Amino acid sequence: MGAGYNLEKRKYVIGGVAVVIVLIYIVRLFTLQVMSDDYKRNADSNALLKRVLYPARGVITDRHGHLLVYNQPSYDIMVVMSEQQGVDTLDLCECLGITRDYYERRMAEIKDRRRNPGYSSYTQQLFMNQLSAEEFSVFQEKMFRFPGFYVQRRSIRQYQSPCAALLLGDIGEVSPADVEEDDYYQNGDFIGKQGVERAYEKQLRGEKGTQILLRDARGRIKGRYMDGQLDTRPVPGRNLTLGLDVELQLLGERLMEGKMGSIVAIEPATGEVLCMVSSPAYDPRIMVGRQRGKNHQRLALDPLIPLLNRAIMGQYPPGSTFKTTQALTFLQEGIITPETAYPCHHGFLFRGLKVGCHGHASPAKLVPAIGTSCNAYFCWGLYYMFSDRRKYADVQEAMTRWKDYMVSMGFGYKLGIDLPGEKRGLIPNAPFYDKAYRGSWNGLTVISISIGQGEVTATPLQIANLAATIANRGYFITPHVVKQIQGEALDSLYTHRRYTMAEPRHYETVVQGMRRAVLAGTCRRADIPGIEVCGKTGTAQNRGHDHSVFMGFAPMDKPKIAIAVYVENGGWGAEFGVPLGALMMEQYLNGKLSPESEKKAEMYQKRHIAYGAAER
Repeated sequence: MGAGYNLEKRKYVIGGVAVVIVLIYIVRLFTLQVMSDDYKRNADSNALLKRVLYPARGVITDRHGHLLVYNQPSYDIMVVMSEQQGVDTLDLCECLGITRDYYERRMAEIKDRRRNPGYSSYTQQLFMNQLSAEEFSVFQEKMFRFPGFYVQRRSIRQYQSPCAALLLGDIGEVSPADVEEDDYYQNGDFIGKQGVERAYEKQLRGEKGTQILLRDARGRIKGRYMDGQLDTRPVPGRNLTLGLDVELQLLGERLMEGKMGSIVAIEPATGEVLCMVSSPAYDPRIMVGRQRGKNHQRLALDPLIPLLNRAIMGQYPPGSTFKTTQALTFLQEGIITPETAYPCHHGFLFRGLKVGCHGHASPAKLVPAIGTSCNAYFCWGLYYMFSDRRKYADVQEAMTRWKDYMVSMGFGYKLGIDLPGEKRGLIPNAPFYDKAYRGSWNGLTVISISIGQGEVTATPLQIANLAATIANRGYFITPHVVKQIQGEALDSLYTHRRYTMAEPRHYETVVQGMRRAVLAGTCRRADIPGIEVCGKTGTAQNRGHDHSVFMGFAPMDKPKIAIAVYVENGGWGAEFGVPLGALMMEQYLNGKLSPESEKKAEMYQKRHIAYGAAER
């Protein structure tokens, strides 16, 4: 009985093992034939060649239809590793103008799965990119000698004008992170790296197509598979129209030669950016082709940092342009009225604290205080606001209220422009000062923020946006560089109005003060015959020479342009900021400069500012 039982048990064990083995084979066969396409791909690769058809990238024009960025044909050399046996590498290197060392290094890079995830010896891999038409023609004549090597037609970007490099951006080869993040890309593809090219990559890139070609046993192309029935056509990228005025941009970059800083102009009614100058600048055409990497590295090592878009990344003290925000806050909060007058004896002097000021009539009411840029007036206003215990329980509550006004006017946070890399600037709050002064501080401690100094910083874009907000009498539309996307609506962020906490009637008072500054104050050099210009200077203190700042808009009624000029180490606001701003407004509003203004433009173009190492 025992022997029979063991025999019976062994029978079941052997049967179970057999069943397991059969199941393993079934699972493996299922995996190979259904779940995995390795064998199918290997078999298909012998008979079929799938060629990616790249779409034309969308072109970019300015607001008047002038072409800014377009496409030119280029050619990539692709290689299928499993087919390139017996290639005369010396002949190939000579044909392509490369060294044997480069050839071997490139082949090793292609096969390195860490650097080239998803590598397969049966699919096309990028060997060399962006050949010109001349280089391609030389290779094409001898291509039959190099089995496994193919040519893929692509396009590269070209720039019509040598301006707006940081705004437009450029394209470069995708990184491993790009490929991992979006399965649209494969190694060797191109992607927008900065500026508009990066922000609107998905609209500009289009959709790839595929062409399936039939090959014979020797790998020679015999024609289209199934007469192209399975081919898919590429879909071109969408074209973009920018709010940019290219003539205005060219003038701005010309005026800023030899200087560091920024000019930003906005159309108040729409929020469209009319120009965005960051200086020092560079010609965007050097960021095209195989020399892009070398040129990018050279720019990255430049101590003047030309790759920094100062318009949206530079964080500076706004100086006296910030006084307009203080006037609006004090008016809305009832701290002052337009008739309130404060004394100025060459500055603000109270309890041993002094903030200097230039000579002008005293006491001054609000409109002349804005016109003459009186420091004392706005220091008194902040002191009384932060000391008013009838309206605010303590200085912390007053500070919080003050900050809320600044934020509503577009400061302290990113505005949300459609460009990557925007910085937020700084508007301090009560916890900031509580920590800095261990809870023991008052209005006098932070009095410098009333004149745009101290801890307050802003980007030139934010200052230009302030000018647009005043021009609109109390609202702004989020600044944006793209005016129109072909076949697609703009994000609602760039179409709706954002109102501030101050009423329109208070803005009218500030507008009168800015008009007074041009007629009889610190902005007299901004006066343009036949155009009612409103302006505000700024002289922002710095460890080196002061920064020269100007903010303005024109015409006073139904304004068409709002502008901010920021020249690092440029001295008084009237020295550089005001005249450069006036030339820019004249160019935009009149379509050209008068002969006299053209002479001024040439003069300011030649006026360079020497920057020492400490100032950089």
